[in-house]
Amino acid sequence: MTDNVLGRFSEMHDQFIADWHAAMNSGDTSALELMTDDYYAAFFNDAKEKPLFFNTEESVSGMKDSVRQLLGGKKIFNNRLIRLKDNENAAVFYDLSIEFNGNVVARLFTIENWQLINTKWLIASEIQQRIN
Repeated sequence: MTDNVLGRFSEMHDQFIADWHAAMNSGDTSALELMTDDYYAAFFNDAKEKPLFFNTEESVSGMKDSVRQLLGGKKIFNNRLIRLKDNENAAVFYDLSIEFNGNVVARLFTIENWQLINTKWLIASEIQQRIN
């Protein structure tokens, strides 16, 4: 059973990455707005600073703004690793590089926590740590 769930989740996450590529070219982030009602994101900019926390509304707004600012750029999902916690919870780990005008403008180690809710995978939380 778990292998089948992992396969279906992996296909969904492959599509999520494809949707990111499309959003970076079109500016339309609607396919990426897959958050649970209690979703949050934690962003660690520096090890000496406390993290910034964002709720769903703040995250969607920030995502739209950043996509507009980086329109035509690329998000590169390096070294992705998917782990099922059980058949309804998954974690995805990757090193995200954001390229704009031929330059890497940000690198972030990212952990996404996903939940299967009513047959649809939704992001429950994200943790991002800036990599210098």
